[in-house]
Amino acid sequence: MTRSLVVAVVFAATLILAGANAHLLYVAFRSQPDCVEHLKAPDADSKQFRAAKSSC
Repeated sequence: MTRSLVVAVVFAATLILAGANAHLLYVAFRSQPDCVEHLKAPDADSKQFRAAKSSC
């Protein structure tokens, strides 16, 4: 009885972990952020960060 309970708990935990990882992958591929306004060239007077490589 105890052995089957341990196997069931381990199996359920594995399913939950696999489901969570699948959800993270789904969300990562479905949500692509839009382009946002940012500095395109370095500016010595500005303290703002700029994109390392613009994809817009």
